[in-house]
Formats: sequence, C-alpha cells, structure tokens
Amino acid sequence: MTLLAHLGVWAGLILLAYTFAGYPLLLWLLSKVRPKPVSPQEWTPTLSVCIAAHNPGAQLERKIAMLRALDYPQEKLQIVVASDGSTDGSAERLHALQDDRLRVLIHKERRGKSTCLRDAIQAATGELLVFNDIRQRVSSDALRRLANALASGELRAVSGLLRFTVGDPELASAPESVSTDAYWRYESALRQMESQTGSVVGVSGALYAVRREHMPLPPAGIVLDDLWVPLQIAAQGGRIGLERAAVVWDQPSPPAVESVRKRRTLAGNWQLLAVWPGLLLPWRNRLWWRYVSHKLLRLLTPWMLLSVGLGSAFLALDNSFYGVLVMLQLLAYAGALAGMAMPRLRQWFPIRILSAFLDMNYYALLGTIDYLRRRDAHLWQITANGPAASVPMR
Repeated sequence: MTLLAHLGVWAGLILLAYTFAGYPLLLWLLSKVRPKPVSPQEWTPTLSVCIAAHNPGAQLERKIAMLRALDYPQEKLQIVVASDGSTDGSAERLHALQDDRLRVLIHKERRGKSTCLRDAIQAATGELLVFNDIRQRVSSDALRRLANALASGELRAVSGLLRFTVGDPELASAPESVSTDAYWRYESALRQMESQTGSVVGVSGALYAVRREHMPLPPAGIVLDDLWVPLQIAAQGGRIGLERAAVVWDQPSPPAVESVRKRRTLAGNWQLLAVWPGLLLPWRNRLWWRYVSHKLLRLLTPWMLLSVGLGSAFLALDNSFYGVLVMLQLLAYAGALAGMAMPRLRQWFPIRILSAFLDMNYYALLGTIDYLRRRDAHLWQITANGPAASVPMR
C-alpha cells in the first residue's frame, strides 16, 4: 500500500508538472531552436463563410450585416447559413435577406451543429471555407488575414485568435469571466508556440479557415468540429497554423451559460476519442505528442490531483514531508475557493491562477461524468446567450 501511495503521489506530480510547465517549456525551446515560420502573401480567393445557427434571434441580421461590411471583395464573398430547426422566425428572415451572396439552408428538424456544417460545406462554392459562430464579432481585416496565411500553401488550415472584451461590468467581475481570461491567456500562448513549431492541435471554433480541397466532412453528431477537422487535416499530412492578426471578439458569458459550454466541450473531447481511438497511437496520429500533451493529459488532470491528494494524505501519517505536501495542497485549494467566492481577491495573481486551475478541473470532471451518462449528446444546448457553439476551455 505504501509503494502504491508513493507511485500515486510522484506519478501525479510529474504528470502535472509536465502538462502545465514541461510541455510549454519544450515548445518554447523548439520555437527558438527549430522555428517553422510561415510567410503570408496577398491572396483574395473566392471565400465562403459557413455558419450554423439555432434560434439566433436578432444576432442573425447583425452577423450577416457585419460579414458584408468586412474588408474583403464582396464579389468574392459568399455567406452560407444553415438554420437548425429554428423556431424564432429565422427561416423567414433569412429568406428575406437572401441574395446572390447569401445561401440559405433551412432544416425544420434539429439535427445538430456538425450535420448543419456538413450541408453548409457541400453548398459552399468558395476556394476557402471559413467557419464562424453566430455570436462573435470579427475584426474588419480577419478574412484577408486568414486568406493571406493560406496563400503559400504551407498551411492547409489556419485559426483566428479568439479574444475577450467586456461590455458588462458585472460579467467582468464574475468568477467564471476571470477564470476564462486567465486560462485563455495561457492557452493562446500555448497555441502560438505550437503554430511556430509546426501545427496547432485545435483551432478556434469561433473563426478558422480551410482550403476547400483539404476540407474533411465532419461526422454527423461530432461536438468538437474545431478539433476533429485539424486533426484530420494533420493525418493527411497538412499543417495547421494560427494567425494572431485575424481576431474574433467575444464577451464573457453569464455563469450558467459558461458552465453549460465548458461541460459540453470537455465531454466532447471524450466523444472524439471514442469516435477516433487511433488518436492514442503515435503511428496513426501525426500530432500524437501534441495531442496527448495538450488535450488528453488536461482531461486526466482531476485524476492526477486525486492521486496526489490521497497518496500524500496516506503517507503523511508517518512522514513529515508528505504532511507539508498535504498542507500546501490545502492552502492551494483554499486560495482557489476564496477567489471563487470573492472575485476581488483574483486581482492577486496567485489567487487568479489557482482559481482558474480549479475551475478548469472542476469542469473537466463534470464533463467526464456528462459524457459517461449521455454519450449521444450532439444537439446544441440552448442557453440565454444562444447556442453553445464556441468555448475556449479545451
């Protein structure tokens, strides 16, 4: 029993250290020793923006107007909107807006986002396919930036950069908003280093582009098209990049909305692994090291924490070193919980990081439970802010 406790503690600590510090450090070293830069070039191909929407409400007209106002030749821009069983009058409003540049696909029955995206891809005519969610605001030159990044052919897909802006002071101070901000800064830095050294593992579902000839059709029912698509492209020998200048803006969501999104996304990681078990095999997954380090170990982090906690508590009975380790863990959890209960404490960097870390792993645990309880949850879960379409926490 003592040997198992030692193994549990040290295996957990080593994996935790590698996941959150070792992997980023190795990427940073690779970016210095063996960088793989991509040279953007001016390119304005025909481009189709594909959007799936369920009951988007007033966001629908705003999104279409925003896309039409972007800095991209309008004669080369097509917008494809697939309405997924909407009951808010979206079909009628879309038909009223339809013209030669807007292709409308109406589905009376709800079938899920991935199925709608399949239809949108097949209806699109552009040389480049751009995927964008209904809610986010896109920077005026984002489409040009994405096209230029793909011009040389070095990349087959490229992700935009998701950033957060706060319009509601109450949301700005919400624990979930602060956690999202702290987490996303770390995640964005990690994706940038992945792009600089080869391929990012996943793209931002809020904005990404793929060369049409390299676009795989997402399987019906898949939750994380923004992870499945780049991994499929990589399996075909392609490289996936990140274009930081192609910015897409979002706002932090209310706590109840953010909770649904995080749980759904983290459950979607398990769904992807169940659909594609070959991701675990290095000879089947060209991004195996990055996938395991960036995605899989994150999903397993709650169990690493549990292993360290239980093992050190058992060993602390006879060893003062493990007693100190137990105290450090209790202090860390206390700091994280204090930050969640009192958002003002998150102005202090250690509290902000501890709270974000605990928040992430709490939802990783809930996402695992959600997947085990309902493995066919592919339809969108509607919340006050619209469909759970884009979530940074993966």
